[in-house]
Amino acid sequence: MSSTPPVIGFIGLGYMGHGMAKNIVTKGYKLVVMGHRNRTPVDHLVSLGAREASDARAVAEQCDIVHICVTGSPQVEQLVQGERGLAQANRPGLIVIDCSTSDPVSTLAMGELLRASGKVLVDAPLSRTPKEAEAGTLDTMVGADPEVFARIEPVLRCWAANIVHLGPLGLGHKMKLVNNFIAMGYAALYAEALAVARKGGLSAEQFHAVIGSGRLRNGFYDTFMKWTLERDENAHLFTISNAHKDMRYFSSMANAVGALHPVQSMVNNSFAAMNAAGQGDRFVPMLSTFVAQQNGLTD
Repeated sequence: MSSTPPVIGFIGLGYMGHGMAKNIVTKGYKLVVMGHRNRTPVDHLVSLGAREASDARAVAEQCDIVHICVTGSPQVEQLVQGERGLAQANRPGLIVIDCSTSDPVSTLAMGELLRASGKVLVDAPLSRTPKEAEAGTLDTMVGADPEVFARIEPVLRCWAANIVHLGPLGLGHKMKLVNNFIAMGYAALYAEALAVARKGGLSAEQFHAVIGSGRLRNGFYDTFMKWTLERDENAHLFTISNAHKDMRYFSSMANAVGALHPVQSMVNNSFAAMNAAGQGDRFVPMLSTFVAQQNGLTD
């Protein structure tokens, strides 16, 4: 195997992707990014030494490993199989790492499509927030063959502090959906508990004085409550529409394997309601405000 460091591509420079790509280029790898209408992250990365390419195929033809970090499976599918997509690139041996939260059924299909042209798909979805993306300390759960994982692990360590190799392609996205079900379950639980507490005459501060100092406290609670207690809009930059999308993917996965999921169905409805009310671009901790308003409470 060549000792020359691989050239890395990055497609999707949003809240998470920009920080991840920044860590790749500042830690010594040559980086190629796909241009986007939002010029701020692209221009910043170019200023750090990255090269810009116009489309997915152009990125792939300059790279050994390409990351995708976009909203979900429809966007991934377009980047892989669309006109000027990754599958069209004349780059045998290319490794594509999907860091998006995607539908595992689609992931396996895209893996087969890329394999037909001599390429490899890996799923490495993310956990934690843009703050950790900026710091290079995200969590990732990886689906890849052992030899592929060994090749990409040094690159993953540019942006992830906790890397769990779960096994073959598809297991990363399955685990990510389980992870997000638990996280969004916390959000729905906290939002409803806060509303009932307030209706019963307790303040959010009193709620926090008990829950925030006891064994029920966790990292998700801390970021979730920053909105309720401090009105920090940037505590958890994960939108309601993305949460609702992930819950739909979880439902699809559960149905595909024949698993009962009654609790998740109720969690999904919390996000479906807020999304349907035209508030899909708000962030997950703001679910507490929506549920409070549905209970006739004002801020």
